[in-house]
Amino acid sequence: MYTEHLRIPVGAGSLHVERVGRAGPAVVLLHGFGSCSFLWRAVAPRLADAGYTALSIDLMGHGESDRSLDVSYGLGAQAEYVERALTALRLAQVTLVGQDMGALVALLVAAQRPERAARLALLEPLDPDDLPGPAIRSLQRTSALSALTANALFGARPLLEPYLRDAVADRDHMPDLLVARYLAPFVGSSGAAQLLQRASAVILSDDERQRLGDVRGDVLLWTGAREADDDLAPRIERWRGVLPLASVRPIAVRPCGTLVAEDAPAALVSALLAWIA
Repeated sequence: MYTEHLRIPVGAGSLHVERVGRAGPAVVLLHGFGSCSFLWRAVAPRLADAGYTALSIDLMGHGESDRSLDVSYGLGAQAEYVERALTALRLAQVTLVGQDMGALVALLVAAQRPERAARLALLEPLDPDDLPGPAIRSLQRTSALSALTANALFGARPLLEPYLRDAVADRDHMPDLLVARYLAPFVGSSGAAQLLQRASAVILSDDERQRLGDVRGDVLLWTGAREADDDLAPRIERWRGVLPLASVRPIAVRPCGTLVAEDAPAALVSALLAWIA
C-alpha cells in the first residue's frame, strides 16, 4: 500500500504527516492528548483500501512533529498549524476526524475555514466548557513535584500509563508494548515536564469557544460507554447545544473506551465509511 511520511513547515516548526493511499478524497485524522499519528495505524489503511487518502497528522509537540519551547500548543494554535499544513498539501476540501482534543482542533479548523471541512467526525470530544477534562485533570493531580523527582528516570510513564490504560474499555487493548510505544515521544527526564506542558495547553480562549457555535454541516458524534446501561443521551444533547447550527449524527457504542481507534478500529472505519458515503 502506498505510504509516505512528510514534514510540512507551518511557521512555528514542522508537522509530521503520514499519508496512506494517494488517489481518493482526503480524510484527515487528528489524534488526541497523550497520543500521536500512531493511533490511526489500524484505521488509515482500511480507509485507503476503501478508496480514500488518509492523512494522519502529529499535532505540534506530539509524535514526530517539532516541539520548540517558544511556540504555542493551545488548541487554537494547533488548528492554525493544521490549516497551514492542509494549504501546503493543496487539499481544498477534506473530511476531518478528531479524537478528544483533536476533535476540538478539527472544529476550530472548520470554524475558521468552513469551505475546507466537507464534514467532521468527533470521537469522544472533550467538553469545551470543562477543559482540560476529567482524565487530564487526574493526570495533573498525580504530578506532585516529589513524585516526578522520584520517577525522573521513568520520564512521563507514571503519568501517561494510567491515562492510557483508563482510556480503553478492554485492558487487553492496551498491553505493555503499546504503552511503551505511546510513551516513546516523552522518554527521558524531561518527558514528564513536556507532557504536563501539553496538558496545560488544552484550553480555548473565550473567542475560540464562541466560534465553535458557528460550525455548520454534517457532524458525526461518536460517544462510547463501558457499561450497557450507561446513559449517553445527555452527552449527545450537550453537543447538539454546543453546535446549534450543525447536523449532529450520534453513534453510541457499548462497550468502548475513550480511545476509540484502539478499542474498536474496525467498527470506527465502518461507521466513517457509511457516514461519508
